[in-house]
Amino acid sequence: MNGNAVEISGLTRKFGDFTAVDHLTLSVARGEIFGFLGANGAGKTTAIRMLCGLLLPTSGQGSVDGHDILKESEKIKKTIGYMSQKFALYRDLTARENLDFYGHLYNLGNSTLKARINELAEQLSLTPFIDRLAGALPMGWRQRLALGVSIIHRPSIVFLDEPTAGVDPVFRRTFWGLLYEMAEQGTTIFVTTHYMDEAEYCGRISIMHNGQLIELGTPHDLVAKYGAKNLEDMFIDLIRPAGASNEEN
Repeated sequence: MNGNAVEISGLTRKFGDFTAVDHLTLSVARGEIFGFLGANGAGKTTAIRMLCGLLLPTSGQGSVDGHDILKESEKIKKTIGYMSQKFALYRDLTARENLDFYGHLYNLGNSTLKARINELAEQLSLTPFIDRLAGALPMGWRQRLALGVSIIHRPSIVFLDEPTAGVDPVFRRTFWGLLYEMAEQGTTIFVTTHYMDEAEYCGRISIMHNGQLIELGTPHDLVAKYGAKNLEDMFIDLIRPAGASNEEN
């Protein structure tokens, strides 16, 4: 399929008098790992919910995987993968049963789904836990299961909203290794993160602040542009209120 995986222009979402996302414009290439950065309340999750067809924009336009955000939200939901910040799977079902349930929601046939579950169990190292209740899994393996559910139907674009929040650094590195494998196979990865070391894994990053996109580029280029020591310093300096001290209170 030609064109960018994500193409949006002037995307805006208001809640009453509050503007959560203010004229967001960007494009994401197919097969790109794109980082979406910003402090809490910057508008990242609202923007992702619009891109996933879960929330209609107040104004603006765009497409996700070739589907119009305003007119084809149901098609977007069926063709993308989405992993939310919070563990949203069925805790009283096993890992296998969760994968099976969501696979049937995407109309995968029984034989295809069985093979896909076995494939994901091996790829995500879930095999030892596949028949345990999801609610009893350690945090890292819950995240692997959540990723498995989001890609059970082989989507071309996966939206990951803080996928490694609350897990240890070793698992975070493993998780990103899985994302690289997916990108190498052509999957577009659109990810939000608070971890600057993770942001450096992305091909490009954008930075949102107060609902607006204030920077866009490769991590290396942005650090060089601002003459910062590293990406974390650049990010903090960029979103720090004018006149704020460099020292911690």
